[in-house]
Amino acid sequence: MHLRSIVLLLTVLVIAALAALNWPALAAPSLVSLGVVSFEAPLGLLMLALTALLGIFFVAYVLSLQGSVLLETRRHTKELQAQRELADKAEASRFTELRTFLDAQHSQAHAAVLARLDHLEARLAARADESDNTTAAYVGQLEQQLRSGNSLVTPGL
Repeated sequence: MHLRSIVLLLTVLVIAALAALNWPALAAPSLVSLGVVSFEAPLGLLMLALTALLGIFFVAYVLSLQGSVLLETRRHTKELQAQRELADKAEASRFTELRTFLDAQHSQAHAAVLARLDHLEARLAARADESDNTTAAYVGQLEQQLRSGNSLVTPGL
């Protein structure tokens, strides 16, 4: 229990104990004046009843205050949940947009790499053809030199 609750409970118990121990004095009739009218009644019981009524009013006030706080908390919780859902949707749309952007960048980069590979493949094929032609020319030249060299070397035999 909270300290306030314990103090309040002890106060109520002390009032109840004092009322029980002093019941004859509380129940003794006396002259009570309301300003315009005077009558005879037990003043102690009248004051005890007014104290109990005041306590009931305070308890009702505290309960209504607590109920309004609970309702306000519930309303704030619903608003926070709605804001959280909006933020989640916005974040999801940003992720979707980011994914679309990254996919576009990936496809552009992929296309650029493929174009560069095609260009390099074409250059490599051209170099290979050029190398084949050069090699064929050298082989043809060597063949010609061998034929012309063989005819020069053969008569001397």
